[in-house]
Amino acid sequence: MSDEAGHAKAALYVSDVSKRFGDVTALSNVSVAVPEGLCFGLLGPNGAGKSTLIRSIVGRTRPNTGTIHVFGQPADSEAARALLGWVPQELAIYPLLTPRENLDTFGRYQGLGGEKLAEAIVWCLEWAGLADRATSLTKTLSGGMKRRLNLAVGIIHRPRLVLLDEPTVGVDPQSRNRIFEMIEELRRHGATVVYTTHYMEEAERLCDRLAILDHARIIAEGTKDELIIRSFGTRYDVVLRVAGPDAAVLEWASALRGKLTNGSARFSVERPVDIAALLAAAGEKGIDVTDVALHRPNLESVFLKLTGRELRE
Repeated sequence: MSDEAGHAKAALYVSDVSKRFGDVTALSNVSVAVPEGLCFGLLGPNGAGKSTLIRSIVGRTRPNTGTIHVFGQPADSEAARALLGWVPQELAIYPLLTPRENLDTFGRYQGLGGEKLAEAIVWCLEWAGLADRATSLTKTLSGGMKRRLNLAVGIIHRPRLVLLDEPTVGVDPQSRNRIFEMIEELRRHGATVVYTTHYMEEAERLCDRLAILDHARIIAEGTKDELIIRSFGTRYDVVLRVAGPDAAVLEWASALRGKLTNGSARFSVERPVDIAALLAAAGEKGIDVTDVALHRPNLESVFLKLTGRELRE
């Protein structure tokens, strides 16, 4: 697909974007296309380049090279900005205004007014579950309510592309579920969502496709299942909790291409019945197996394999 055809068909099209801060490379030839209507996840350890990419899309950072288009429009154009909504990780709301006043203010920032603004405020208050707190000072709201208001002021103009930068940071499980429901409702209304998160379960629940960034580059992209198959094929993970002579355990695990971690040995097998051979070999070495767990690799397994790090590091 040509560059012109690509950015014309995608909700977001990033082509060969690089950004350096002095001697530090924050993004290196990053290219990605986000089809309309999807929730697209951006995963990566701290310092991978996620925030720089988001800030480049919204115009807070100017890339050294490359181009970015929103629904075919250059990202720095007025047309693109009207189609784009950004909800930053930091709360960007006025604590001494009420939720209604915050929405009115941010709506006017986006060029809304009159009946259109009034309708948008009513919709956002209902969508965020804040209609009954519309006239309370924002500083008196709970942390979850402030997060939901942060989302609402970012999308009051009902953008077609919404960038959400870790929108559930610091909220309780109930508030997280409410935010998930809000995002799912946005999608039912046709919005395309780009979602960054430090929580693997959020990515698995919400995202249709994902890109993994590490060391300023996109190192993998696809659906969850595509990433798993690409990394592990159709194999299974087996974790055995073991006890026995250290030398014997190490020899047994190494011979069967396993990895030892904190008293457990992890293996990759083609079929569940292959566990029998692991147990038999352990018995021959005098190793006691106290627990066996079998599961398919998941998104976290992929992330660990590709980056060597936990997502939340």
